[in-house]
Amino acid sequence: MMPQILVDADGCPVVDETIMLAKRYGLEVTLITDTAHVMNREGATTITVEKGSDSADFRLVNLVRKGDIIITQDYGLAAMVLSKGGHILNQNGSRYTNENIDGLLMSRHIGKKIRRAGGRTKGPSKRTKEQDDRFVYALEALIREILQIN
Repeated sequence: MMPQILVDADGCPVVDETIMLAKRYGLEVTLITDTAHVMNREGATTITVEKGSDSADFRLVNLVRKGDIIITQDYGLAAMVLSKGGHILNQNGSRYTNENIDGLLMSRHIGKKIRRAGGRTKGPSKRTKEQDDRFVYALEALIREILQIN
């Protein structure tokens, strides 16, 4: 069975790049978003869920099949997808794995504690073309690995 690509599309900067690569390899793309982020793209199916805490995440997890590719920057969602045998990339092309997810979840937890205590953490910097290029390279490499293309 061919893998599908599921995108946690709320605020995802690489939706178009994902659709372009999926089309090249004949893979289906599904964008999952909440009602605060209406999105329709040619070449992808869009599922819009009610706005609410993690509603898009839970819908995405329910759609994941073993071997699917998921695009998200959410560590909690990544952990749930890993448990179902999915492959996860973030918008910069970094892969979430069983080997690194615990550390990522811990850093998220520490950042939350700092912010709750009134501290500040550094936000993301402005997106660059190099980040987009790294994502495309990583996603294509992952697709080729899963499809066993040299």
